[in-house]
Amino acid sequence: MYSMKETCEQVGLTYETLKYYCNEGLVPNVKRDKNNYRIFSENDIAWIKSLTCLKGCNMSIEEMKKYLELCLKGESTIPERKAILDAKKESLLKEIQKLQKNIDYINWKQQFYDDVLSGKTKYYSNLIQVEK
Repeated sequence: MYSMKETCEQVGLTYETLKYYCNEGLVPNVKRDKNNYRIFSENDIAWIKSLTCLKGCNMSIEEMKKYLELCLKGESTIPERKAILDAKKESLLKEIQKLQKNIDYINWKQQFYDDVLSGKTKYYSNLIQVEK
């Protein structure tokens, strides 16, 4: 069993965030020690790592609660959970495409600057008048 501090270190969350997740009911069945401090099992830690991934997928607290509710219902909800994850995956793939376009622009612009600095290309700007 692990303390809040140990669990935070293992899952990469702040104490406040883990406490918030617990208070919101996102970490079900958390046990307490003789001093009434929360303690976490290996299964709890695995679930909390799943929560951090879901949060990283831009899932809201409410969406995570819905997903947890489905998980707690067992195997029969796998199709619904899979659909939720498919939608999140699609959203992430679209975000990757947007990011790739931005990276492509930066690569192009850096190559342009390299070419100007090496004398390969004459400098031009869309913002200021440059003598030709």
